Amino acid sequence: MTRDAINKICAALPGAEWSEPFGPGHDVWKVGGKIFAAMGAVTEGVSVKTPDVETASMLIEAGVGSKAPYFHRSWVLLPFDAGQDELTYRIHRSYALIRASLTKKAQAALAPFDPDT
Repeated sequence: MTRDAINKICAALPGAEWSEPFGPGHDVWKVGGKIFAAMGAVTEGVSVKTPDVETASMLIEAGVGSKAPYFHRSWVLLPFDAGQDELTYRIHRSYALIRASLTKKAQAALAPFDPDT
């Protein structure tokens, strides 16, 4: 996949907002002001949140991704060549995790979302 394809997946999510808080070329996607996906200016991949450190470790050990630089250990960096299904799945799961951490009021203001679609 490409950076543009990842950006399209993220942009389609309810309430998703794009910014470059770390400078030009750093694509960061947030929901409710919290990051759910990030791509560095030179990194060939997207960093996403996993439910826990164990899941991140499992993905790293399985060769699906690597430790996401500058993020907590529960984040992984997935290379663009990980495959469209895997990338879409992990972005949707990251979004759902971050969305669930928002206040009930903030969640209610967003359009419905089913991570399995």
